Amino acid sequence: MKVLESISSFAGKYFAVWVIIAALMAFLFPTPFLGLGAYISILLGVVMFGMGLTLKAVDFKIIATKPLPVIVGVAAQFLIMPLVAFAIAYVLKLPPELAAGLVLLGCVPGGTSSNVMVYLAKGNLALSVAMTSLSTLLAPVVTPLLLLWLAGQWMPVDPMSMFKSIVQVIIVPIVLGLLIRRFFPKAVEKSVSVVPLISVLAILIIVAAVTSANAGNVISSGFVVFAAVFLHNGFGLLLGYLTALMLGLNESDRRAISIEVGMQNSGLGVALATAHFGPLAALPSVWGAIWHNISGPILATIWSKKPSAAAEPEQDPGTIPVQTIESR
Repeated sequence: MKVLESISSFAGKYFAVWVIIAALMAFLFPTPFLGLGAYISILLGVVMFGMGLTLKAVDFKIIATKPLPVIVGVAAQFLIMPLVAFAIAYVLKLPPELAAGLVLLGCVPGGTSSNVMVYLAKGNLALSVAMTSLSTLLAPVVTPLLLLWLAGQWMPVDPMSMFKSIVQVIIVPIVLGLLIRRFFPKAVEKSVSVVPLISVLAILIIVAAVTSANAGNVISSGFVVFAAVFLHNGFGLLLGYLTALMLGLNESDRRAISIEVGMQNSGLGVALATAHFGPLAALPSVWGAIWHNISGPILATIWSKKPSAAAEPEQDPGTIPVQTIESR
C-alpha cells in the first residue's frame, strides 16, 4: 500500500505532464486508442466515485456558516464561464460543433483539481471544496438548461437526455461513494490514498480516447480551439477574482473563487460532448484538461509567494481532499 501511495502521489503531482504525453501518443498513434471511446462515461463515473469516497459532512459546513462566498462563487461560475464561452465562440467564428463544445465546457461544474490549486495558492480551501461539491450537485439541472439557452443555436440540445447522462455519470457514482464511506469507513480510510492514481489513469484514458478520435481535427482546428480554451480559462480566472473583489470578499476567498471559476470539470465536458454533440465537440474539453492543469499550478505558484491577509490556518497537506484530480 505504501508503494501505491507513493505512485499515486507522484502521478497526481505531475498530472499535467501525463495528460500531455497521453494526448501526444494518441495523436501520433491513434489506432490503438480508438476503441476506448466507448468507456468514457464509465471512466468518468470511476473518478466521481472516488470523489464520493472522499467527501465528508464537514465539507458542506461552510455553506451553512458562511453562505455568501459559496453562493457568489457558484453563481459566478455558472454565469461567467458559459457567457464567456458563448462570446468567444462568436468572436472566433467557431464551427457549430466546436462552438457548442466550448459552451459545454463553460457550462459544466468546477473541476476537483482546483481544490489542490487553491490550497497551494493559500486560498480558502473549505470554500473551494464546498464550491466544487455544490456546483457538481447542481449540474444535472443547471448544465442542460444553460446549454439549451446558449448552445441550442449551433447544435440540437436534449435537456432531459443530458440530465439523465449527468445523473448517471456524476450523481449516482458520488452517492455510491458516500454510501460506501458511510457504511465501511475503516476500509475506505485504508484505501482512499490510492484514489488519485485511479483517477489519473481514468482521465488519461479519456484524453487518449478523444484525442485519437480527433487526430485529424487537431491538425485543422487545434490552434483555434486551444486559443479559445486559453482565453476562456484566462477570463474565468480574472473575472472570478474581480467578482469576489467587487463584493468585498477577503483575499483568501478571492483566490478560491478565481480558481474555482476558471477550472472546469473537463472530464464531464468530454463525456457529454461525445454522447450528445459528437467527437469534434469534445476537443475544447480535451484542451481544457491539458491547459487547466498548466495554468492552475502557474497561478497557484505565483500566489503562494504572496501571503493572504485572511488566509486560513496552515493545514497539513494530508487534510486536503483526495478528489484532487481534474475530472477533465
